[in-house]
Amino acid sequence: MTRPVTLFTGQWADLPLAKLAPMARSMGYDGLELACWGDHFEVEKALTNDRYCADKLDQLAANGMRVWAVSAHLVGQAVCDPIDERHRLILPPRVWGDGQPEGVRQRAAAEMIATAQAAARLGVKVVNGFTGSPIWHKLYFFPPTSQAEIDAGFREFADRWNPILDAFDRAGVRFGLEVHPGEIAYDIHTARRAVAAVGERAAFGFNFDPSHLQWQGVDPVKFIRAFPERIYHCHVKDAIRRLDGESSILASHLSFGDHRRGWDFRSPGRGEVDFEEIVRALNNVRYAGPLSVEWEDCGMDREHGAREACEFVRRIDFPASGRAFDAAFSDG
Repeated sequence: MTRPVTLFTGQWADLPLAKLAPMARSMGYDGLELACWGDHFEVEKALTNDRYCADKLDQLAANGMRVWAVSAHLVGQAVCDPIDERHRLILPPRVWGDGQPEGVRQRAAAEMIATAQAAARLGVKVVNGFTGSPIWHKLYFFPPTSQAEIDAGFREFADRWNPILDAFDRAGVRFGLEVHPGEIAYDIHTARRAVAAVGERAAFGFNFDPSHLQWQGVDPVKFIRAFPERIYHCHVKDAIRRLDGESSILASHLSFGDHRRGWDFRSPGRGEVDFEEIVRALNNVRYAGPLSVEWEDCGMDREHGAREACEFVRRIDFPASGRAFDAAFSDG
């Protein structure tokens, strides 16, 4: 059996779930990866209303849909970040509060703990998201930046996230970091360092998304092979590089969709990601979870793109072999 194909609802949060669920089903999806914004999965209601999670599951089931993961990218970003006005736009008012940075970080951490508890009530085992980073802004080592400062940043990440991960352990839920620029881990080396920083605990793993690795020049297949036991969830998203001698991989402070950018996202199958090799690597590490389309392509209608993406994922996914191709010639 091939893996279920789901749609991540983060880019569809302008639509109520009552409209999105039947739409996604008509596109061919098996389920939804529910974002913790819009009305798709509301953490506070899940913890205060005894019927909320059951009603949410009933709503999905009525549309032939299931849920394997929820996503808390927006709140997770604020746990470790230097906080500024941009965060106000992505955070619930109860988390933003008065906007004082340390208070925002503490309330974001409390919300992530609540999200683990809410996910457990919903019956899912994975919460995907971001961690934020106290050192992303020090990426380029000027003004001169010492390794001691970087070490301190990873310690701060561990200090802020280990109590959250304790709550994940108590809830029986795992956290899948989407390795991504702007986070504590954005490539294989930093992902290894993040795992080590939290003591290699099982509650911390990855929501594998090849697109963010691809445009940086990191081999997504090598990421899977580097963390075979920590691929807790999988996004399907594509990206393309368009370095033309004027643009840079840093995107030139140009908005997504601007043709002058050095890279951009693409609908799955229309970029540079080698999904054939990714599926083979996922089979090698025995990943059996969903393939969740995170649809982002500024140049394409999203309903057309999401339908096409579902068809693409079903076409490229295949089960692992249970026997060697030359087994017929063996003595056994």
